[in-house]
Amino acid sequence: MTWVMTSKKQFYLHDDESLLDGLLRTGHDVNYQCREGYCGSCRVKRIASSHTVDYPFNPLAMIEEDEILPCCCRVRGVIYINHEFIEKP
Repeated sequence: MTWVMTSKKQFYLHDDESLLDGLLRTGHDVNYQCREGYCGSCRVKRIASSHTVDYPFNPLAMIEEDEILPCCCRVRGVIYINHEFIEKP
């Protein structure tokens, strides 16, 4: 089970639920468009995580080392994120 901690809430991801879907389900305001790592609209800052965040494929959106794409990343364990919208450069 994956636990997600934000400044707003603590919640767990359902089986086969993306981080983006979990954030939306729990009332977080997250911008998104493509859901496939192309646009980068959903990027959030990863503060800390108990496991490495990885991707099933290399996303095309450019992200900083401390950013993740909730639409397509895979998270496990516990992850702390800043859910505030991050503007694209």
